[in-house]
Amino acid sequence: MAKRIKELREKQARLVEEARERLDQITSETDEARAKELEEQHDAAMAEHDRLEKQIEREERLAGIEKRHEERMQQDRERRRPVNDTEGRGSDEPGDGVTYREVFAQMVCGVSPVDMTSEERATLQRGATNFEQRIQTGAAPTGGGYTVPTELANEIIRSMAMWGPMYDENICTVMNTASGNPIPIPTVNDTANEAAEHTEGADLTDDGGADVVFGQKTLNAYSYDTEFIRWSWELDMDSIFNMETLLGSLLGERLGRIANRRLTTGTGADAPHGVATAATVGKTTAGASAITWDEIMELEHSVDPAYRASPKCRYMFNDNTLLACRKLKDGQGNYLWQKGNVQEGTPALFNNKPYSINQHMASIGTGNRPMVFGDFGKYFVRKVGSPVIGVLRERFWPQLGIAGLIRFDGELGDTDAIKAMANA
Repeated sequence: MAKRIKELREKQARLVEEARERLDQITSETDEARAKELEEQHDAAMAEHDRLEKQIEREERLAGIEKRHEERMQQDRERRRPVNDTEGRGSDEPGDGVTYREVFAQMVCGVSPVDMTSEERATLQRGATNFEQRIQTGAAPTGGGYTVPTELANEIIRSMAMWGPMYDENICTVMNTASGNPIPIPTVNDTANEAAEHTEGADLTDDGGADVVFGQKTLNAYSYDTEFIRWSWELDMDSIFNMETLLGSLLGERLGRIANRRLTTGTGADAPHGVATAATVGKTTAGASAITWDEIMELEHSVDPAYRASPKCRYMFNDNTLLACRKLKDGQGNYLWQKGNVQEGTPALFNNKPYSINQHMASIGTGNRPMVFGDFGKYFVRKVGSPVIGVLRERFWPQLGIAGLIRFDGELGDTDAIKAMANA
């Protein structure tokens, strides 16, 4: 796997060299037909570069999943055989020779807890008790509802983070709470005020004119569900581990899509206030279906320098907008922006700032907001506990069903911290 990734990286480097070579051949003396041909070759090389980048990401993700799977399998094998079991007969102590994963697999394959051994029932009960710490439910496990193993829940959380940048705690300010009670957030913007000169012996002014003005916004907890995914009893028996990975990815992507969409374009009315909706307009473009590099710089400078210095300051737009920006050229036909150096491993910056691709951002078009820029540390994402995952076997018998739910909210605490570009 590592060799394969290395080969793809080397191929990317060659493509960058070829693209640069084509670009350098375009001069003021190059005829139009030849220049167009070289530009097409350059665009084709960069498109192949981007395709390889996505393939590398898939290879790295698969390698990570395979490594975690092998580690879990090894842990399961070690737990099945106690350390002092020299004759291979197992242990009579509850939980020493049985894992929660094994018991859970039996349960979803149709084995009733009544038919399990006392050791297996004890293991299942301990696992259910651990999950109950996340949420209280009125349905007893004997009614057919069970939580899934921790590995699957972790897979779901990873998939959510990969799908959309708005759920990533490295981009926004994330608040994790155990309950969904409303949380008031005080807001303040004092950037327009400063101290005044003081005259010796003079009394300080105390008329309230310089008082700090506070505001308040509220973070609620809105619930979303995936609906049920159903699969057959036979499939579950034949490929329990593959099904866990597959369902974890699918549920994570579904939860990630709705979370990222609402945190991006939510109206704020009985829904999260998405960052693209909550941001004030910092720059309105002259054209309804195009943007210029000058307008991008004007958007950036519409945000106060104090916010631009934040480590969480960045651009955000969808992939179509990124493509439109990559095609912008100067008067000599040179592209205004190039990605980071692949060979040196430097990250790609946009106008010397980090950027995030968010496919739920609007594309360039009349009245749309295709780009936002600013300090995303001022955007608050409130997560209520962990995603809740449940499996039902009696409701769909002999098939099985799994579904996920999440609760979250989002709000921009300071509307001066992030500005949006709006098309005419």
